[in-house]
Amino acid sequence: MKNSPASEVTSKDAATNHAEARLPAAAGRAGTDLARSEAAVYRLRNVERKRSDDFRLDVDDLTIDRGEVLCLVGPTGAGKTTLLSVLSGLVPIDGGRLWIAGHASHEGPLPLAKQRTIAAVTQRPLPLLGTVRRNVECGLRWRGDGERDGECDERNGARIEELVDDVLARFRLRDIAKRSAKRLSGGQLQLVALARALVLRPDVLLLDEPTAALDPARVALVESLLADERSRRPMTVVWATHHLFQARRVADRVMLLLDGRNVETQATESFFETPSEARTAAFVRGEMIY
Repeated sequence: MKNSPASEVTSKDAATNHAEARLPAAAGRAGTDLARSEAAVYRLRNVERKRSDDFRLDVDDLTIDRGEVLCLVGPTGAGKTTLLSVLSGLVPIDGGRLWIAGHASHEGPLPLAKQRTIAAVTQRPLPLLGTVRRNVECGLRWRGDGERDGECDERNGARIEELVDDVLARFRLRDIAKRSAKRLSGGQLQLVALARALVLRPDVLLLDEPTAALDPARVALVESLLADERSRRPMTVVWATHHLFQARRVADRVMLLLDGRNVETQATESFFETPSEARTAAFVRGEMIY
């Protein structure tokens, strides 16, 4: 991860609000095939993904349940971005088995209908041509949500306008909605990318350091908006971050990656207070030498 970490929000009230907004990870992983159970959105078993000659992601076993927030932590180059790309379903794996919403990787490419349930925000989102508003609504337009038989359907078009107006207001982007996206700062681009993803109402949201370029107030805004969204519906979030305080605020579970391997995955409180791995304890204390 190359972005500079954003300043941490340490307000006790903010942390309490975020904690209260969490939805607990689904319990009771019963059944012979967790990958196809209703609770599991993802299941990875001995998944490998070679990024370069000297780096390979190797996740032996991971289940991500519907409606949970899983934070990925680890040093730069540990494999967080690579894992997110695998979870997007758009990057083939080099070994093992991966299930996404019940679809197995060996069955072929992820169907378009399932692809459309996943939205991702990258470390360095790129602006598209046009205004901020046009950038936010582009996903809805590309899906044809406002068109029918090649012509604009006024009712669906009005619905798009309504959805975009709402998300612009929630992310406090209305004042710059008519500005060219090419003129935005890095932090503003991150907010636009988050709004562009959230307006699609995805079942799964993949976040790669989405607040790295934001000031503390906007970090708190993003965390609050995502918590609010999850209070309305069971959205699954996989969130890569370098901010341990942030992971502790927003996550149901935390996973430590080192050299492409999943070292430990625990419920948030256990991860920070009683980790089972010595390397996790060292990482949390800031004592690990990479």
